[in-house]
Amino acid sequence: MSNSESGNVGIVIVSHSAKIAEGAADMVRQMVGNAVPLAWTGGDPEGGLGTNVAGILKAIEIAWSSAGVAILVDLGGAETNSEMAVEMLAEDRRGRVVICNAPVVEGAVIAATESSGGSSLSAVQRSAEEFYA
Repeated sequence: MSNSESGNVGIVIVSHSAKIAEGAADMVRQMVGNAVPLAWTGGDPEGGLGTNVAGILKAIEIAWSSAGVAILVDLGGAETNSEMAVEMLAEDRRGRVVICNAPVVEGAVIAATESSGGSSLSAVQRSAEEFYA
């Protein structure tokens, strides 16, 4: 996981596999450098497959930006746990976090590329979700 002090939209990658989450984050970092706050979380606390709300909350905090945070997820459980994590955020932060309906790897790379150009949270989300349009 890593963090940046930029004013760009942060990106969080949530996967059932820690290796997939870390690999996707590595691709993002290689594409956009440190221009975008980035964090990832994957796997359950015991090291198996799964996701957990506490890990997602920690990743949101690491990638936090006043511009907002876009979350990319791999499967339904990751989306459900991400929704629960967003609901647990302070009210003033909740509205600045979106879960993108996009492929986790491609969506994360496109979202981070859009973010690195200084785009808004809604533009970052829209760009990531164009894969499913």
